[in-house]
Amino acid sequence: HSVSRTSPGLTFVPACLPPDPVEVEELQHFVSNSKRLFVMTGAGISTESGIPDYRSEGVGLYARTDRRPVQHAEFVRSASARQRYWARNFVGWPQFSSHQPNKAHLVLRDWEKLGKLHWLVTQNVDALHTKAGSQRMTELHGCTHRVFCLACGDQILRSELQEHFEALNPTWKAEAFGVAPDGDVFLTDEQVRNFQVPACRKCGGILKPDVTFFGDTVSQEKVHFVHQRLAESDSMLVAGSSMQVYSGYRFALAAREKKLPIAVLNIGPTRLDHFASLKLNSRCGELLPLIV
Repeated sequence: HSVSRTSPGLTFVPACLPPDPVEVEELQHFVSNSKRLFVMTGAGISTESGIPDYRSEGVGLYARTDRRPVQHAEFVRSASARQRYWARNFVGWPQFSSHQPNKAHLVLRDWEKLGKLHWLVTQNVDALHTKAGSQRMTELHGCTHRVFCLACGDQILRSELQEHFEALNPTWKAEAFGVAPDGDVFLTDEQVRNFQVPACRKCGGILKPDVTFFGDTVSQEKVHFVHQRLAESDSMLVAGSSMQVYSGYRFALAAREKKLPIAVLNIGPTRLDHFASLKLNSRCGELLPLIV
């Protein structure tokens, strides 16, 4: 039986069968044999919290619409691109920031507390691992809950910026058309036209969310740091990622080079399927809680 599409919170989860007892046993064996587990998570771990992903068949953003996320160069270069981005983000923020961790996030936090999980790397920018209480963690692509100035580097909380937006746009209203993976919503050009965007309070520079936009790269320091954590690990688990983005995929390639056992838990195919020791086609929030 495939999962019901009408289950609350599962709107953006692709249909899949319940966990197979044999698969549960295989993953249990994999985790039990790991002493220092390196875990990498992707959008598929957050879909059960109601956040859509980009690539899932039938339910991902790319399947549902022809819209694409903002590109780094466009954001930096174009004031109208920034206005469009921030207007959409402003409308989507109250809902996006209210999403809560699901069972999968909580299980990984518990594994960390038990000393089973050596390091967690998430490709997500939704702060759900932080909300769950994970601490041995790297946010590979940053986090939408932080904003910084491109000129002076000053950081503020995204929630604080929301208040600046409200003060600058007291009468501006917009009705949203659907939610996108990174917290923004779909608005028309007409709706966006009069939206005012604040500058950095310290230097007047451009404010940008502390996330790696498409077309940008992860800092070398962060990449080096994650490689060090991987070097200390004895196995790798990928949860909820097709690993299509190279910034995450490179760590799987490094794990393969070190001959580490790799388990993949993801609904649908991934770039690792041909060299993973174990591939499981289940929901993260359904299978991970069955592992002790």
